[in-house]
Order: sequence, then structure tokens, then C-alpha cells
Amino acid sequence: MNILPFETERLIVRNWRDDDRDLFFAINSDERVMEFFPFRRNRRQSDELMDRLRASIEHEGFGFSALELRDTGECIGFCAIARATMEGAGFPADMIEIGWRLHHRWWGKGYASEAARAWLTKGFEELGLDEIVSFAVHNNHRSTAVMERIGLRRDPSRDFDHPGIPDTHPHLKRHVFYTLTREEWLAMQSG
Repeated sequence: MNILPFETERLIVRNWRDDDRDLFFAINSDERVMEFFPFRRNRRQSDELMDRLRASIEHEGFGFSALELRDTGECIGFCAIARATMEGAGFPADMIEIGWRLHHRWWGKGYASEAARAWLTKGFEELGLDEIVSFAVHNNHRSTAVMERIGLRRDPSRDFDHPGIPDTHPHLKRHVFYTLTREEWLAMQSG
């Protein structure tokens, strides 16, 4: 089931296009945006990742999708639900995560929360998911604040050391885990 594109009050959520490549590279190589990642992507790596995301969206019907401003048509980053495929973390194969990454010019304007709330609705209502999770480096307060704003709750029993973080970056290994079940989401909608 392909649920893209769709719109929110201020955004168009859609698959990636070739004219998004400059923005995608900008966010994946920016020191501020990538503060909690052990690497920055060069242009080739960024283009390859965007191609993988685009193909995954075409195959799955959802995935880390472009966010476009409805008023200007400008791509500002991404937000979506996707399969949390991470070898070595002990995650179930069917676990779905929600995540976002915006160009720093668009931080603090509520775009990540707006898109994430729409994705929660899509995930629980249209895809019938039982749980959506998110995780971030333990001191990534910007991301965890979004998680809390959209209704996810911290589950310390599921915190983990990210297996993809090299030992050269020990301060980035510990990740906090947030979750929202379908039942909790339904209760939020009725309350």
C-alpha cells in the first residue's frame, strides 16, 4: 500500500526527486544536523542513500520521505516511519521506527512534529501498526523533545548501545528508546 504523497497543514510528504539531491547532501554533511552521528556523507554517499530510500519507498509504500513546504515547494528534509533494520541491536524484524532530519534553517518551527504526527496517523490507521518506536543518542535533546511532543514515551528497559557506532565515538553509543502503541495512540486521539 503506497500512502505517498500526502499533505499536512504546511507540508507535502512525498518520495524523493532528483532535484532534492542538493538539500539531501546539505543535511547529511552538515555538522549541526549530524552532531549525533559519527560520520558525514560525501556527495556520492548522500546520493546513494537517497536512491536507496527512494527505492525502499517505492517497494514498501512508506519510508524516510521528503518534506516539502506547501507554500514554496522547497524541500526541507525528511520524516517518516520505516523498518528499523539494525543488525546486532536485537530488534524484531518487523519493528517500525519514526525519525526525521531537517536542514537547520527549518529547526524550531514545528515541522518535524507536524510531519511526525501525520506519520503516526498513517501508521496506526492506514497500516494497522501495533507499535511505532524511536530512538536517539542519550543526550540528543532536540530529537527526544520531538518524541515527547508527539506522544511517545521513554522505555528505559529498551535503551541500548547502538551496534553501528564505532568505538572511536563512545559518547554516541548509548541510545534512549521511545515507544507508542496503537492503544496509547487511540487513547490520545479520544482524550
